[in-house]
Amino acid sequence: MPILPSEPSCFPEDLLTSQSDDPDRYWFVLRTKPRQEKSLARDLLAREIPFYLPLVPQMSTSKGRRHTSFLPLFSSYVFLHADEEERVHALTTNRIIQVMQVDDGARLFEDLDQIQKLIDLEIPLTVESQLSQGQPVRIKRGVFKDFEGVVIKRVRKYRLQIAVNYLQQGVSVEIDDSIVEAI
Repeated sequence: MPILPSEPSCFPEDLLTSQSDDPDRYWFVLRTKPRQEKSLARDLLAREIPFYLPLVPQMSTSKGRRHTSFLPLFSSYVFLHADEEERVHALTTNRIIQVMQVDDGARLFEDLDQIQKLIDLEIPLTVESQLSQGQPVRIKRGVFKDFEGVVIKRVRKYRLQIAVNYLQQGVSVEIDDSIVEAI
């Protein structure tokens, strides 16, 4: 049985590399029905509605064979960058439970861009289900240079969270505390 490649997780491909200047487009966080994230993304792609669904690889073994699946990083969430008509089209898919308009689209854009860069590095990410208050930091050197986030102190290590504030979730990666500076 052939292994399927990862489906597109972003449309258009440059959605996170160039911020839109269109005043009629807004960022929305779509909360989907359970296990409907990829189906919603396929529907949005077919209608050419801009979206972002962060997907991460997960290895599994079945009947002695290793498989790679691409799972949503944030369960039940898809990010939509749309005008009012496109938002209504997304609602007609019957896959959405809740639509949250983002007040600070520029901040969400930056958060999503950083999360995609972490995914591109192909390092293991841990989803942090609840964000707690902490010191904002910037990484000074290494592969994470210039990433910003919030640090939670762990036993002899730090864990950097790149937060998506609108979801009260984020991803984290363990790093050495010597390369972190307060901002």
